[in-house]
Amino acid sequence: LENEVLAQKAPNVTMGRKCQTFPIEFVMRGYLTGSTGTSIAKNYFAGVRKYCGHDLPDGLRKNQKLPMGNLLTPTTKSDEHDELISAEELVARGMMTQEDWDFCAEKAHALFAFGQKTALEHGFILVDTKYEFGRDVATGEILLIDEIHTPDSSRYWIADTYDAAMGEGGTGVPGNIDKEFVRLWFKERCNPYDDTAVLPTAPNDLLAELSRRYLMLYELITGEEFSFPADEVDTNTAIQGALTECGLA
Repeated sequence: LENEVLAQKAPNVTMGRKCQTFPIEFVMRGYLTGSTGTSIAKNYFAGVRKYCGHDLPDGLRKNQKLPMGNLLTPTTKSDEHDELISAEELVARGMMTQEDWDFCAEKAHALFAFGQKTALEHGFILVDTKYEFGRDVATGEILLIDEIHTPDSSRYWIADTYDAAMGEGGTGVPGNIDKEFVRLWFKERCNPYDDTAVLPTAPNDLLAELSRRYLMLYELITGEEFSFPADEVDTNTAIQGALTECGLA
């Protein structure tokens, strides 16, 4: 599966192929967790047993591994709010053809399985994530677009904390190294999903801890040391270089 990236001339400049984005977020889930209104855990403990077209059994615990295996649970992309939807519904609405859905669904499952395997090899559980796909406007090819397996779009747990957390006497909360703690900090102080809400200013120590976790996750999973640019990047020069490399200047 190809992606849209053509060139990256600087950390903050990426040149990509122009795509028509499918209006769907392909959310892959392996565990019953989450705190947002569209999360599987939030809906499950509110009594929902038909989730994005999937039947969920009674008696599950929060953060439990889904007994039926990984699930693809699509949501619509919207400026107002995401909407849970099933594959049958989105095809019926004309948001995607069945053929395009089948292709993207297969790739989403394969990418998630690869991500889970890679994460586990480095001591982490890739709990859930989301993918986006689009059609290259020049060639018609379906491409993977946007970020992949970053902490912004993925939830990670520390693998060797999971069994103890979920076992008898455990807290049920595995160690994590993603941004969920920031989400919960805001949720305790306001409704961050209310467009009219005034968000409190996050303290510097919270932001520093978020940065530390992101850098740690990058280094542990990639096996590479993260290095900050030695000099300030000239964005205009970087963009010109990317255009030249792509034959567009």
